[in-house]
Amino acid sequence: MSAMASLAGLDGVSSADGVSLDALAAETRGGPDDAGRVLPTRAELAAVLPWPGLRRGSTVAVHDSVSLLFALLSEVTASGSWAAVVGLPGISLVAAAEAGVELSRLAVVPRPGNDPVGVVAALLDGVDVVAVGGTRQVPDQDARRLSARARNRGSVLLPFGGWPGAEVRLRCTDAGWRGLGRGHGHLREREVTVRAAGRGAVSRGRSCRLLLPGPGGAAAPLPEERRPAAVRPGLRPVAG
Repeated sequence: MSAMASLAGLDGVSSADGVSLDALAAETRGGPDDAGRVLPTRAELAAVLPWPGLRRGSTVAVHDSVSLLFALLSEVTASGSWAAVVGLPGISLVAAAEAGVELSRLAVVPRPGNDPVGVVAALLDGVDVVAVGGTRQVPDQDARRLSARARNRGSVLLPFGGWPGAEVRLRCTDAGWRGLGRGHGHLREREVTVRAAGRGAVSRGRSCRLLLPGPGGAAAPLPEERRPAAVRPGLRPVAG
């Protein structure tokens, strides 16, 4: 079944700027032949992934941080790929735009109705990256089928929450806000550690420290003065 045919049953669902999903399917670059290729992401996040970006066909679960989800979507949409967010009715498109998400390439389905699994499956046929909320309501068997569909279609599945069989799990820890003085000021940036766990290259865990969000709203690298100093090997005396 073609991406266009799969999306035909979603008439009336629009992207963030009103673009129909039929137009979205016509423009998307995803497909079975793309499986294994990577979509761009920030260098700091690529450092914790087992690939140099978001690998097409993969399932990457994002836990508890909408800012981290936006950071993954920002580079993808800015580079010309399409993304969709399903089942997250509380997300702010203003916050998404401030985080660098290109709204003209973002489809939003806040309430997918009585068949959320069918909606996600159709989107995976025609969209490069699909983020999915309400993961607790998705039976494990259906979750595995959606991951298999992403592999077959060359899309990236980003569940927002636990997901059986996810290749990588990302979460933010050790967060600290900056900007407030003694009773005055504004929160300007949040310093976090992004940790990755999962299978294969990330089985032992990987982490990076970055600003999420940075002063401008988007993710940003940690300033040089706040980066941990490189550990130099100790010297020991030798004979002679």
